[in-house]
Amino acid sequence: MVKQPVFNNLDAEQARQAVDCRQVFEALRAAEGELSRRFAGSMAWRTIHGKDYLYRRRGKVEKSLGPRSAETEAMETAFRAGRARADDLAQGLRERLERMAPVNVALRLGRVPNVVARVLRRLDEQGLLGPRIAVVGTNALFVYEAAAGVQFGSGLLATVDVDLALDARRSLTLAAELRPEGLLGLLRKVDRSFSIRRDGDFRAVNRDGFMVDLITAAPRDLRRRAPRARLGTAAEDLEAVEIGKLQWLVEAPRFASVAIAESGLPVRMVAADPRFFAAHKLWLAEREDREPEKRGRDRLQGEAVAGLLAGALSNLPVDDASLSQLPAALAVGLREAMMARLSGPVLEW
Repeated sequence: MVKQPVFNNLDAEQARQAVDCRQVFEALRAAEGELSRRFAGSMAWRTIHGKDYLYRRRGKVEKSLGPRSAETEAMETAFRAGRARADDLAQGLRERLERMAPVNVALRLGRVPNVVARVLRRLDEQGLLGPRIAVVGTNALFVYEAAAGVQFGSGLLATVDVDLALDARRSLTLAAELRPEGLLGLLRKVDRSFSIRRDGDFRAVNRDGFMVDLITAAPRDLRRRAPRARLGTAAEDLEAVEIGKLQWLVEAPRFASVAIAESGLPVRMVAADPRFFAAHKLWLAEREDREPEKRGRDRLQGEAVAGLLAGALSNLPVDDASLSQLPAALAVGLREAMMARLSGPVLEW
């Protein structure tokens, strides 16, 4: 009899450390957000025709805030003091995370491959991680286990690639928002050895053999097929390959969590909603046109996440209204897998 897929709960020390690390990380994100919103750019005096004016500069845009007065002097003083406080807070939080990193490693909390964490941080900095791009495939399991306070067995997690799903419905805005180097340019900021076999490939590979795949859902109406989606305007860049029946994941609600990389440093990850992930994996496991070894792994991963949905993530409803974006058969399969986990034995690995 095949054992059900299992996961281990974090022990008390691991759980406390993980919570502390995420709280510091969220505080750092808030401080950095304040720096980028309220204190971005610079503020300085400029003398024009013998009179001082206060100017605020953001990027290439410069705006006069008025001539020198008690009011503008107070604005300049408040800006400098506020930015100094925010800078000091952010620096202190970064140093705290660096001190926590070796403890995280010692407690075996570091889970996400470092290369994956660095790629996701770059995407997050560009504002692409979330509504536009989400992690799918095996690496999504790190998102779910972090949210649930568990760790999956290593057999479920082994992989040499990361799949990034692009919602092609937003592709027209992406090219305008991303800098000209595109996704390949961002990857090369993480590791200069990333390359593609030819222009327009969907996969980048580094010298260690780690692969980044850009995928998207095939259109429902194949007669309206559009040019393959890119993330930038570079002559050499990845183009998303279309995968059939991927709409359930690409268009699913997003699910974010803070995981911890192998380095011990936290990383924000965004994946498809775990209900949709599990339903999709269970559906793939039943497809006769899929390789047998992949079908077996799909089933294990789908059932593992269904187990979380039946326990630690039971706050996520699985009624028909909540799963209305899924075909009815997939919703039924998900609920059946959850019931099987509830009625099955509790196993440790």
